[in-house]
Amino acid sequence: MKVKKWGSMVLTSVLSVTMLAACSGGTTKDTSSSPNPAPAGSPSGDASGSGFPISKDKITINAFAGKFISDADWNTIRIWQEYEKMTNVHINWETVQKDNLKEKRNLMLAGGNYPEIFYASSFPKADLIKYGKQGAFLPLNDLIDKQMPNFKKILEKYPSIKKAITMPDGNIYSIPTLFDPEFKSVLYGTPWVKKPWLDKLQVKEPTNLDEFYAMLKAFKENDANGNGQKDEIAWGGTGTNGILSYLKGAYGLNNRGLSNANVDSDPATGKIRFVPADPKYKELLQYVNKLYNDGLIEKDIVTVKSSEIDAKGMEGKLGIVDNVAPEAIYNQNDYVGLPVLKGPHGDQMNTAVYSPVWGFGNYVLTDKNKHPEQSARWVDYFFSPEGTKMFFMGWKGETYNEDASGNVDYVDDIKKNPNGLNLDQAVGRYLIWPGGLYPGFVTQKYFKGAEGLQSSVDNAKKSEAFSLTQDKVWPSLNFTAEEQAATGTVQNDINTYVTEMQDKFIIGQVGFDKWDEYVATLNKMGLEKYVKTYQTALDRYSSVK
Repeated sequence: MKVKKWGSMVLTSVLSVTMLAACSGGTTKDTSSSPNPAPAGSPSGDASGSGFPISKDKITINAFAGKFISDADWNTIRIWQEYEKMTNVHINWETVQKDNLKEKRNLMLAGGNYPEIFYASSFPKADLIKYGKQGAFLPLNDLIDKQMPNFKKILEKYPSIKKAITMPDGNIYSIPTLFDPEFKSVLYGTPWVKKPWLDKLQVKEPTNLDEFYAMLKAFKENDANGNGQKDEIAWGGTGTNGILSYLKGAYGLNNRGLSNANVDSDPATGKIRFVPADPKYKELLQYVNKLYNDGLIEKDIVTVKSSEIDAKGMEGKLGIVDNVAPEAIYNQNDYVGLPVLKGPHGDQMNTAVYSPVWGFGNYVLTDKNKHPEQSARWVDYFFSPEGTKMFFMGWKGETYNEDASGNVDYVDDIKKNPNGLNLDQAVGRYLIWPGGLYPGFVTQKYFKGAEGLQSSVDNAKKSEAFSLTQDKVWPSLNFTAEEQAATGTVQNDINTYVTEMQDKFIIGQVGFDKWDEYVATLNKMGLEKYVKTYQTALDRYSSVK
């Protein structure tokens, strides 16, 4: 999956998601025979009504969370103090910095000394399945239905989200970070092209692969930046995934989006297709190899560090930026979105589209939770318009201003902090969202990072007519513990081999006369089992109602 840099207001996970289960032990009996076992604990206060307070009498819930940027104490930070006044729910927070998150949460579970709520804890799916089956993590299905009207409304409007977060046993064990499916500019991975270079060289925006090649060649050979030196980089990026993601749609590949990078739907059968063994994928690699051989791509694209590309971006030396809006990260406001290109077989699709489900394991209730109904209502508010606004923006007249049309923006103390704090640091004095994972709903109206800029919105509109719609995009598919045990190593080995070989084909370390040998190696590694496992997971995903 293409790694996006989310500008100053980082949203992506800074933790890798692994299929390996956490340490064992410290859990309770197996409840997997019941699809919706009753929540543990005895509710206190009024959890059956709506609105605030959530509880008539103040209750205390112990929670653990990963912190990603803010150094603030979550027990005294403004967002949680104000929310406690609204809800009558006091959260006793234990937090850990991101670098120690995985070790800490696993030790808690292994020793049985875990909290009532895991918040922003970035559990991989394997852990959700494992500890859900053992009974340590509560199924949330009934709680969503009865106590979470805002979250339930989103699931009803976007059934693909419900399918994505439902584990193979039919249960939902965690509330994720969600991107509003209408927030196109946060879901599309379309690169940017430097408009003054097009104008200076009198080159039109490309519409097909031949014109794309010609544009890159013009950038390289005709002193596009006008400094008398050949220091322009036609395509600048780190790693080859970015350019492959952009061009796959021109070859009809990744027709189900990017969350399962190596599989999509075979147009002929509707079954799982392994993309990196398809003849069209070979054609794509041959095209990108030509770009590389002709010097139209960053020459060290396989090994270059992001800091090196960023430095060149700040100097305005990149013809194409494979990232979020250049004005947000490079202070370059003269880029426009690249068009969606038509390929050699007539395909013209933007398949670099992400699922709105991001970060599954970010709100888990454990069997130690004494107030499951109140805990469910507590998080549900942040999936409402009012809760989303408070979570991201804070308080009117204090952290943000609002005009007569309802448009909001941070106050100058945050945007232009007199003490030199960057946006994340300034926001982090009051709110906990910068830089991390959280159970919440990211909307265009209340998100003020790179993807919310007008240039990003315009870029998305430019490609929307050719982009996959969300009903066509698959989320990351879910596997049972048995499937992970049986094929996890095969999947990891094949994915690693594909990544290694795509780079070698592109930069010419391996010639295309070795293609058949490459496919034969994939088959020997267990490709048939790999595809069968994905097909089973897809069939299960499709059956969720």
